[in-house]
Amino acid sequence: MAGKLEGKVALVTGSGRGIGQAIALKLASEGARIVVNDLDADPAQETVEIIKKAGGEAVACAGSVSAPDFAERYIKTAVDTYKGIDIIVNNAGFTWDDVIQKMTDEQWYAIIDCHMTAPFRILRAAYPVIKAQALTDAEADREVFRKVVNISSVSALNGNAGQMNYSSAKAGVIGMTRALSREWGRFKVNVNAVAFGLIHTRMTNADAHAGATVKIDGRDIRVGLNPELLKMHAKTNPLGRGGTPEEAAGAVYLFCTPESNYITGQTIAVAGSPQ
Repeated sequence: MAGKLEGKVALVTGSGRGIGQAIALKLASEGARIVVNDLDADPAQETVEIIKKAGGEAVACAGSVSAPDFAERYIKTAVDTYKGIDIIVNNAGFTWDDVIQKMTDEQWYAIIDCHMTAPFRILRAAYPVIKAQALTDAEADREVFRKVVNISSVSALNGNAGQMNYSSAKAGVIGMTRALSREWGRFKVNVNAVAFGLIHTRMTNADAHAGATVKIDGRDIRVGLNPELLKMHAKTNPLGRGGTPEEAAGAVYLFCTPESNYITGQTIAVAGSPQ
C-alpha cells in the first residue's frame, strides 16, 4: 500500500538531527521525497543515507538557514532534483537564553533571524514555484493541496522567563502562519503551525549545570535544562513526561496529510498538556 505522501516533495529544515530528523524520516516513511537540511553537511547526509537505506529518496542541502542566500539555494535544490514542492516544514532552530537585562543584540537578532527571517525568506523564495504549480493544477482541473508547517513553541503561547528572544520569535511564527494561510489559500496551500512543549533532544537532555555547549554558526551555545525543572515538569505534566522526537514528528505529519485539507491558519500545541 502506498503511503499517504507518495511522490510528494518535502523540504524540512534542521533535519540532520533531533526533531527535524524524526520529521524527515516520518514523511519519508509515507512516501515523500525529502530535501534535507542541516547547518553541517555530515548530519544532513546521515539523514539522507537513512532514508535511502529504507528505500526512500532524499537529497541534502547543507548550510545555515539564516544565510541571506540560503532560501533560493534550498528551493532550487528541490526544483532541480524533484521538479516541484509539496510540503515545507520550517523546523530549524535553537535557543540562546538570557534574562532581558543580560541579553545582547547579537542574541536577539540571531534567534529572530533563525526562527522568523529564515522561514520568511524560504516561503518567499517558494512563491513562484507554488503559484506556477497551482495554476497548472487549475488548468488541468485537478485539486491538489500543498502544505506548510511552521514550528512554534509553547513559549510563544505562555511566555518563558529568560527567553524574550525565543518567545517573541516563536510568537511571530504564529502570526506568519495566520497571514500566509490567507495569502496562499487561493493556491490550495494549508499553512499551519505546531507549538512544541518539552521534547527530549540533545538540546534538552543535557544538564544545564554541566556547562554543555554546541557550536552554531561559530558560536558556543549553552544547552541543557536544570534537572530540577525536568523533575517538576514530569510531576505537573498530565502525561507525566516530556515528548519524544517521534511524537513531535507525528504532529507535523498530521498537518501534511490529506485529512488536513480543510484546516489552515491553526496552531496546535504538542506538549502533553492543555495550553
